[in-house]
Amino acid sequence: MAERSTAAVDVADNSGDEPLTAQADQSTADGVAKNRERDTDIDEAQGSGGTEGPGKASPPELHSGHKLARRYRLEECVTRLDGFSSWRAVDEKLRRAVGVHILPADHARARSVLASARSSALLGDPRFVQVLDAVEENDLVYVVHEWLPDATEMSTLLAAGPLEVYDAYQMVTQVSAAMAAAHREGLAHLRLNPNAVLRTSTGQWRIRGLAVNAALRGISSDTPQRTDTEAIGALLYAALTQRWPYESDAYGLSGLPKDVGLIAPDQVRAGVHRGLSELAMRALVNDGATASRHESACTTPEELVKAIGEMPRIRPPEPSFTAPPDYQRTTYQQGNYGRQAPHPGATQPVPAPPPPLQSRTGKALKWAVSALLIAALGLGSWQLADALMDQGGKSEDSNQTQTTDDNDKSSDKAKPVKPIEIQNAQEFVAKGGAQAPEDVGKTYDGDSSTYWRSKSFVDGPDITAYKSGVGIVYDLGSAQTVSAASIGLLYPGNHTTVSLYASDSLTPSSLDSMEKIGSVTTSGTSATVKVTKPVKTQYVLVWLTAMPHADGDQYSGSGFKQAITDLKFTG
Repeated sequence: MAERSTAAVDVADNSGDEPLTAQADQSTADGVAKNRERDTDIDEAQGSGGTEGPGKASPPELHSGHKLARRYRLEECVTRLDGFSSWRAVDEKLRRAVGVHILPADHARARSVLASARSSALLGDPRFVQVLDAVEENDLVYVVHEWLPDATEMSTLLAAGPLEVYDAYQMVTQVSAAMAAAHREGLAHLRLNPNAVLRTSTGQWRIRGLAVNAALRGISSDTPQRTDTEAIGALLYAALTQRWPYESDAYGLSGLPKDVGLIAPDQVRAGVHRGLSELAMRALVNDGATASRHESACTTPEELVKAIGEMPRIRPPEPSFTAPPDYQRTTYQQGNYGRQAPHPGATQPVPAPPPPLQSRTGKALKWAVSALLIAALGLGSWQLADALMDQGGKSEDSNQTQTTDDNDKSSDKAKPVKPIEIQNAQEFVAKGGAQAPEDVGKTYDGDSSTYWRSKSFVDGPDITAYKSGVGIVYDLGSAQTVSAASIGLLYPGNHTTVSLYASDSLTPSSLDSMEKIGSVTTSGTSATVKVTKPVKTQYVLVWLTAMPHADGDQYSGSGFKQAITDLKFTG
């Protein structure tokens, strides 16, 4: 293994500290709760009681119950080091949990933290934990961010073992696409590690601390894209092997054996997916080590996204349904309802058929019935022939048309339209910033007065010249055969173009990775998109590429924009 530079050490340990720090972090990893801001900083490892190192600015004297801006009530301190502290808090105005980073306004890094937080907030990408507020007030600088009570850190997930192949594939796909979008806007993470990547209860992967975590610790890089790309490679390596791809232990994971070098994941653990193993090596080769494969290195998140797109898509495992072994039909199902159940082991008599009619009266009755049947057959034959002669003048085409109509009606009755319940939704950002990710749930809440809205665009109605579109991915809970979508719109006029795409996840990597299954253009306040190509999918993207011109409102000025009020899928 080639000798690693100082920059490479920063990437590997995600802190810039010596291996002692990673070992200290490993010893405390098991006792740290979800959503804690755990790091491998030597200050935290040596000063968990709140003692600061020499020359460091003292953190603000705060306590549980303290309020910031008469709104954010501090609940629990989760990190205290290097002159700043991080808290779990409650936003009393909106009645929700939030996270807060606090440091003195005269701290050496206060200005850069404030600038990084505001830049991160402007990105508005829902794949990142959102910065909600960044304020300088009363000699304090504090940054407020989302708190995800239903999310689990990747380091906690790996404590139980490597991720399943599909989960690892989803993680690297979503994280790579998110970081590629951030770098297009000039933002880097620089502290991308298993503590900064979270998986929500819906299976979505989200990234915490974009730009802010590095600013809090004064970390920078001359090659930010390579730094974040190698960090993604390390995440994938850990997901596949439950090992950290460097000699030092970190994040509760054991490092690689010393003096062995960087070996491929499929050589560390049996059964590792070959394509994902090679992908991890293509990202980690930036560290200067020699990979066991000979593919070109991925030096940016964008290149990593492209490499993932060139791989065969990994499908989710098929659910298995097995009947319970102790299943038995009930007495009613067996046709014995109202009868006495037989005793176990008792031999049941077989009922004998009724005896045939053997008497003289019985024989006469049989002859009479036979004569009646012969007469009925003769009469029926005569009537049938007469009916055929009457119908002789009618064309064969009429008969075929009638038969076809009857079949069509029968087919329509056999396939009733049924509503499909929406389980979850996530705004999809293909280019630029998000629109209103916090309002996606209002499109299927049953209240037509609430809505999700786009920004106001200067040029239109077609916005694809400068933005590929805006929209929302909906989770239907399981794979469904979708036939149509009915969409309520807020603004009429000009024309609105809506398309449907079948996606393989709630957070697809790109628009090109999805299959277009329907489109419609309307000038009214409703649109019905019929699926032109039958497909079974769990995730559907509703995508707007053209919008009418509307006046300004409380959210945006006049321009080309649209809002979705109600949306329903049918199958």
